[in-house]
Amino acid sequence: SDNVVNNISPFELQFKENRPFFTEGTDLFNKAGIFYSRRIGKTPGGYAGLKGFTDSSKTYNTIRNPDVTRLYNAIKFSGRNSHNLGIGIFNSVTEPVTALINNSVTGKDSLITTEPLANYNIIVLDQALKNRSSLTFTNTNVIRGGHANSANVAAIDVNLYNATNRYGLSIRPRYSKLFGPSGYSGFSNESQFGKVSGQWQWFVNNLVQSDKYNPNDMGYLQAANKIITTAELSYNIFQATPYFLNQRYAFATLQSYLYKPFGYQSTEFKPSLYWIFNNFWDLSLSIPIQPFWYNDYFELQTPGKVLKRSPYYSAFINGSSDSRRKFFASWNIGFAEGPLPDDPYNSITLGGRYRFGDKLTLELSFRRRHDHGQWGLANNGKTFIFDNLDNPVLARRRFTDVTTILTGTYNFTSRMNVSFRGRHYWNKLENTNLYNTQPDGYWKERFDLTPAAYNANYNIFNLDIFYTWDFSLGSRIILGYKNWLGYDYLNSIDGNRNQVYTKNLGALFTQPHGNELTLRFIYFLNYQDLKKIVN
Repeated sequence: SDNVVNNISPFELQFKENRPFFTEGTDLFNKAGIFYSRRIGKTPGGYAGLKGFTDSSKTYNTIRNPDVTRLYNAIKFSGRNSHNLGIGIFNSVTEPVTALINNSVTGKDSLITTEPLANYNIIVLDQALKNRSSLTFTNTNVIRGGHANSANVAAIDVNLYNATNRYGLSIRPRYSKLFGPSGYSGFSNESQFGKVSGQWQWFVNNLVQSDKYNPNDMGYLQAANKIITTAELSYNIFQATPYFLNQRYAFATLQSYLYKPFGYQSTEFKPSLYWIFNNFWDLSLSIPIQPFWYNDYFELQTPGKVLKRSPYYSAFINGSSDSRRKFFASWNIGFAEGPLPDDPYNSITLGGRYRFGDKLTLELSFRRRHDHGQWGLANNGKTFIFDNLDNPVLARRRFTDVTTILTGTYNFTSRMNVSFRGRHYWNKLENTNLYNTQPDGYWKERFDLTPAAYNANYNIFNLDIFYTWDFSLGSRIILGYKNWLGYDYLNSIDGNRNQVYTKNLGALFTQPHGNELTLRFIYFLNYQDLKKIVN
């Protein structure tokens, strides 16, 4: 199950790919960073809009609205010839998806296409050169049926190193084109030069993405329309000392602007250190600092609207014990503060894994984050809030989220095991003030709305259990069981009465849950064995 959260950011979430076909042998396809395999077989593009329409309509009811796009096929080929030329070809076709709704007044049913027939294609040519250098061309193409838009993205990656592998240069231009009645094109380019070996290392990186660069039909990009320049200097000690196996000390700075219309975004400084001790424990410390008020052009999700954000300083410390031991622990502790009153941020993540032997392994992780004065577009747990004039409503709120994950594996034999993963995510939003933003990005409080009316108490629960038996080479049986909190109940727990984590967790199990049982059978046919049987 995906690590779903209450997404109150203006950006799409990116989820991990769990389908074996899309994770095995895909390094070549992922080299340019414009392939996000979750686009293939995604939730239909019109699913959410239709659900919102029927949920709010008094006339139309949903009879069928599939939330998955099925695949007709998926084929991939990759390899490298004697001239060190890597070739990758990928193709997949997804079926069209239609929803069925009913008009309760007339009694008539209507079919609505929520996702058209689509063909996804990737071609990669990767030429390995001397001294770790390489030249790569990648093209992604999406062709959709009907009147839906099609898209194409072309990428070139040039990576050059000198004979001693001391200096490196990379250039990564991209061009995207959307075809259709509202088609447009955009570009992106990233260039980096630096010293890549030795004790002293450094690099300078520049990224330019036009306002209409869009690789998201088959790739993933949170937001384009930016110019970012990054520089970093580091001092590295690779030889072991009486206390350390490895040391790294670094200082980075980042300057960002909006591409169109050109405008200042932010300045960030980030000193950091990383140590690996002689006992194979590790520790890292980073101190990100935003020293000036900065502009956020994306949070309000409204063209021409900008949000002024305050400076801050923060510190994050990470560490882990020796992973070779039976017991392995990891931790992450963070803190941030700014000039606004009553505005601290803190986070803590703790993890532990224990191997009871060759058969049983258990792992538990816990993360809690709290921001006492978070700013963002007001959200009631289901949707963002705009006033009657379509102006964004800005909220200052107390934000808390807690994630607990328990995983385990029990091996009956080397070819038979049971694995499970239970995850609970809780997010609580308590609005303290609501504002309108001014043209200069600052804010003016509104007193005509009640902040508490937009509070949210959002829960996600998933339990995944899989029994796997590899009964023959390449052949297996997988029995899966899933349990989850129903979508309609994500925000139904009374947050006013269940503000304590344990009480909220107890109330979670009083809500209706969904259950699913699946069986997968995979059998590998060996051509040589079949040939013997036929003969």
